[in-house]
Amino acid sequence: MRPLDRFIVEFDVALRSVAGGANAHRSVPVVSAGAVDHLTPSERQHAAGLMRINHVGEVCAQALYQSQKLVARKPEIREALNRAGQEEIDHMAWCEQRVTELGSHTSYLNPFWYTGAFAIGLVAGLAGDRWSLGFVAETEKQVEHHLDDHLEKLPINDLQSRAILDQMRIDEIEHGQAALDAGGMPLPDPVKKLMGIVSKLMTSTAYKI
Repeated sequence: MRPLDRFIVEFDVALRSVAGGANAHRSVPVVSAGAVDHLTPSERQHAAGLMRINHVGEVCAQALYQSQKLVARKPEIREALNRAGQEEIDHMAWCEQRVTELGSHTSYLNPFWYTGAFAIGLVAGLAGDRWSLGFVAETEKQVEHHLDDHLEKLPINDLQSRAILDQMRIDEIEHGQAALDAGGMPLPDPVKKLMGIVSKLMTSTAYKI
């Protein structure tokens, strides 16, 4: 792909991440035939808040992958980040669709989340490919725990959101393992803790805004 074409594609992804309208390459996971949500208004509001958080996570994932691709040293690392990023686009589209189905909206702070994550991704990428991959692996590990927590907190009857998060969890585990297999370096504990603090700030804010 020519540089101009690549720029157009990446700009389109960035715009859709911030403004909405991401196009999934895979069909949204669905529950078994005949299964129907039976949610009270409060349950819908709670589920929408959780799925809004997950959508913000995918907005940040796009920013991270895009910035890390920009500074990746090796073409194979860049391609691996690109493949994972494509699946994250699916997650973003699924979450956006589900938030809408639940009668709510995605985060109004998406431009802020995207910009911050892009800057963090650049720092991780500039540290070198092995550290960049280690950052991916740790991010996916924290996302996995985050999804486990949401699967416990979802209303028991919200089968559709659960189906989406189940598939997302499978994909995130694969992304993290792929990053380690490609040579990712374990991050220092202080960096992991800082990532956790930032994640908590994001989740507590995105649930409502």
